[in-house]
Amino acid sequence: MALLQRVAETHRQTVDFILDGQPCQALVGDTVLTAVLIQRDRLRIEEFNGAPRAGFCLMGACQDCWMLTEDGTRLRACTSFVVAGMRLVSV
Repeated sequence: MALLQRVAETHRQTVDFILDGQPCQALVGDTVLTAVLIQRDRLRIEEFNGAPRAGFCLMGACQDCWMLTEDGTRLRACTSFVVAGMRLVSV
């Protein structure tokens, strides 16, 4: 079940991306955080205790929304925009 539900700005063009090997869609201008939380109930699994994480401050200050791309690049989901073809890993 998704944590977020889009209620406005549904007219923007779509962007295809991959999340944990599964094809997904977001809208142009969505942050990675928004794109992921529209798909599921968590952003990632916390590496120290296995707890689900969904971001905290939502403005790039707390370090809670770090995600990985398939090539191992780290990015802040709350301040990075989703781009076509992006391949994200949530675990």
